[in-house]
Amino acid sequence: MSDKKKKKPIKLHPVHITDTTLRDAHQSMWATRMRTDDILGIIDEIDKVGYYSLEVWGGATFDVCLRFLRENPWERLRKIKERAKRTPLQMLLRGQNLVGYRNYPDDVLDRFVALAHENGIDIFRIFDALNDTRNLEAAIKAVKRHGAHAQGTLAYTISPVHTPEKYVEYAKAQVDLGIDSLVIKDMAGILSPVGAEKLVSKLVKEIDVPIQLHAHATSGMATAMYLSGVRAGAGAIDCAISSMAGFTAQPPAETLAAIFEETEFACHLDFEALGKVAKYFEELKPKRQLKSAPSSVVDPGILVHQIPGGMISNFRSQLEQQGALDKLDLALEEVTKVRKELGYPPLVTPTSQIVGTQAVMNVLSGERYKIIPNEVKDYLRGFYGRSPAAIDPKFYKSILGDEKPIDYRPADKLEPMLPTATHGLDAKYIELEEDIISYCIFPEPALEYFKWRSQPEGQKDAIPADLEMEAAKSTATVNPPKAQAPAAAKTSGMHPDQMMHIEDYRGMALLLNKAAGLKIDEFSIRKADFRMSLRSGGGTAVSIDMDDDLPEVPPVTAKAVEETPVESAPASAAPVEDQAEYSHVVVAPLVGTFYSSSGPGKEAFVKIGDTVSANEKVCIVEAMKLFNEIVAPENCKIVKILANDGDNVKKGQALVAYEPA
Repeated sequence: MSDKKKKKPIKLHPVHITDTTLRDAHQSMWATRMRTDDILGIIDEIDKVGYYSLEVWGGATFDVCLRFLRENPWERLRKIKERAKRTPLQMLLRGQNLVGYRNYPDDVLDRFVALAHENGIDIFRIFDALNDTRNLEAAIKAVKRHGAHAQGTLAYTISPVHTPEKYVEYAKAQVDLGIDSLVIKDMAGILSPVGAEKLVSKLVKEIDVPIQLHAHATSGMATAMYLSGVRAGAGAIDCAISSMAGFTAQPPAETLAAIFEETEFACHLDFEALGKVAKYFEELKPKRQLKSAPSSVVDPGILVHQIPGGMISNFRSQLEQQGALDKLDLALEEVTKVRKELGYPPLVTPTSQIVGTQAVMNVLSGERYKIIPNEVKDYLRGFYGRSPAAIDPKFYKSILGDEKPIDYRPADKLEPMLPTATHGLDAKYIELEEDIISYCIFPEPALEYFKWRSQPEGQKDAIPADLEMEAAKSTATVNPPKAQAPAAAKTSGMHPDQMMHIEDYRGMALLLNKAAGLKIDEFSIRKADFRMSLRSGGGTAVSIDMDDDLPEVPPVTAKAVEETPVESAPASAAPVEDQAEYSHVVVAPLVGTFYSSSGPGKEAFVKIGDTVSANEKVCIVEAMKLFNEIVAPENCKIVKILANDGDNVKKGQALVAYEPA
């Protein structure tokens, strides 16, 4: 008898299919712009298909409902649950980040999980961008405590440290926490068929929980990878309906069901129901899919740089906003270097933003790590979790000096939020406990939504339904952003100095009259779909007057202006035309939003008359969703602050005047 360990036999079973159409597919292809009514119009038919589960919630859907669609994400979940009687509902939970972009205290996490389960979630897919089990522990235990299915996650990437053995180590740690199943989350679509066979086989041998496969079709390998992975022992796969599948979304459900129909893993879906669902979303697509949606079906480049499709489009937008789209190839190369220096984090929210933005900063500034976003420093401090590979001590010291990273679970030091969560918030805005949780996670978007919800029905400004179709009818004048800026100003009756630039993550530059009286962030929240619709492609700028006749776009009312007045400039701020009189200035290294402090009510970093040392922080320029510290170039005395908080500043614009000390 052989001394070799006997191989665990693969259990044959029908392969289960989780449908991602109502969450990841439209997040990947439609910028998460599917409405609740869109879902309710077809959910009965989807429920007939015979799926293992429906992924309907989590990820970016929670944020987008509040921030852009003026919908209550909890109400969406309840309505879906009322109609989907046969199929379990599933969500994507970002571990300690919940559905946000930072760690939240355990008390908020526990109530979020409890309420999500009460409102309809049966399966919680829980992941951490760094595969740090410490960031998964509280979420997994909460899901189990409240009686739901806890699915652990391996965020898949390729690096010298991400070996099959390492993934098994991660998986075993999650099994020890009590997960009911495990998914391999291939967010970039880079797991090959051979790689899937090796990894799944090793996992099946080492752990005793069902294995599921999640992949995006970006590289073109996902369909073959699914077949290989299922043959190796995976019991479930993620798919989207064909009219919402492919490229940055998941492979098509119909195709995979047909492939497995000829094997011992046949899943026996209802193809008649699938056809009706596919037709429904095909007809809905022109109303919801952005004009910037990818036209090609495969991106082989992802096999080299491993950057997810959504991150690539964000790269293009970031560079375009900075007038540096020609540096895209350099930025992609820089991602590889930064990722290595940061310990090979998988590129998924939020680490994809952290790595990607630092790479863009390095390229734009012409000097590596001349500008370092706070989030990059927090990553190095360990506030996001443990890096997969050890970070070079010399590199660490070059960024944070003698500061030491934390050695405990990042959430351990977070104070409970719920006891004081609603202090200062008008009680009329809170209808259910779920509102408190929404406010804890996204205070500003949630409050904006609460205010809108509290208005009488006849006075609410509705979100236009078909903005992409109406964009072509818009009377707005479109001009190139640089050479034609004066012409754009003339067309709209505005001088360039009266305009503010609002950054759009899809690459649109929009100039709006400052006299409208809306803050940039509030405009983004209240008018986001409006911005998304005004697109002519190719890095153009749209210059409009708020009084222009735009079909179905809600007007800016006097009440809205009164509620969000333009703050008066502080006495220390100098007009742009006066900046030339100062011979020594700190300038903006990139396009962004100026801030003199770390937040509202916080003390300014520097004041007139202060003496500061070289490399000491003097202000912040927010760009690309991260806060970038701007430092003094030498020992100096502050003479003047040349911008106001919230001002949109250009690359090279003077921000702070000083005298050498």
